[in-house]
Amino acid sequence: MAITLSDVARAAGVNISTVSRALRGAYGVHRRTRQKVMEAAERLHYRPNRVARGLATGRSHTLGLIISDIRNPYFAEVARGAEDAARRAGYDLVLCNADLDPLKQMRYVRSLLEKRVDGLLMNSVADLNRQQQQELAACGAPIVLLNPPGTGQTFSTVTGDNFEGGRLAGAYLLGLGHRHIAHVTGPRRHGNLAARARGFLRAMQAAGARAKAVVIHGAQSYQGGYEMTRKLLAEHPKVTAIFAGNDAMAFGAIRAALEAGLAVPEDLSLVGFDNVELSAIIRPPLTTIHQPKYEMGQAAVEILLRAAGRQGAALPEHLVLGVELVERQSCGAPRPRGAPSASVAAG
Repeated sequence: MAITLSDVARAAGVNISTVSRALRGAYGVHRRTRQKVMEAAERLHYRPNRVARGLATGRSHTLGLIISDIRNPYFAEVARGAEDAARRAGYDLVLCNADLDPLKQMRYVRSLLEKRVDGLLMNSVADLNRQQQQELAACGAPIVLLNPPGTGQTFSTVTGDNFEGGRLAGAYLLGLGHRHIAHVTGPRRHGNLAARARGFLRAMQAAGARAKAVVIHGAQSYQGGYEMTRKLLAEHPKVTAIFAGNDAMAFGAIRAALEAGLAVPEDLSLVGFDNVELSAIIRPPLTTIHQPKYEMGQAAVEILLRAAGRQGAALPEHLVLGVELVERQSCGAPRPRGAPSASVAAG
């Protein structure tokens, strides 16, 4: 049977309220009494009932993290940062995977709120509609979004500089001499991916009429990158470079290119976004836009905890972290399709 406060009180020879104050470290308990209570609790293997304590205090000391696709290694680093920050503050973190399903995402939101989590950290599947934003705003728990809504600033947000990352990718490929460049990305109404697409198109517009951009939308996953690239190569054979909206899509694009008989970077240059650990391991290593994933998860939890500790509604906080291009071996200057590679020509 579970050991209760009454059992500890009986073993220590004190009343239940003294045990409760001693275990909470509250003021007004004599040092020797506190020590006697702690020894009794340890001897009996007492474990506090956090559910009961939450009912009494109105705090569960639990946070919820809803990610859109657990297969994407980007979220592993975000979750690490969030979990470390939560643990340091004495909180548990519950991880939920929406699996790119908006309905599943909102079911998890409602389930976590029913469990009285003290805050929610979300990377939403797509742009939240008005009804969903209103539901979240009325829930009473602080919320931090890693994928901010396209309109309105009701919630706190933590993101990388997505627009600048997209612009860097486009400018880099233009600088290598590419003029027919494609962007494979996720849904149109997705805060982070839409900002990356805008940055990419800004770079292309700055290059003038000599640059041609193609944008294809699909699923923001490995399979989505594979399918979009297959379609792209069939319909736009002049494209010599691709900017993928995230590294997972870039890995799918590499597979599609290889199946089409194209070499990376000799026939097709490729830039990703996120700089997940796998991007440095694949062959060729992927040129990508780095964003501080661990720090984003950490900062989001810190914002949640500040909001949870305030009385009344807190003003939303918005944090944008810098990004940078990580140059590896998946990009090169364009050359005519069918021309021999440098190593073949040298032989």
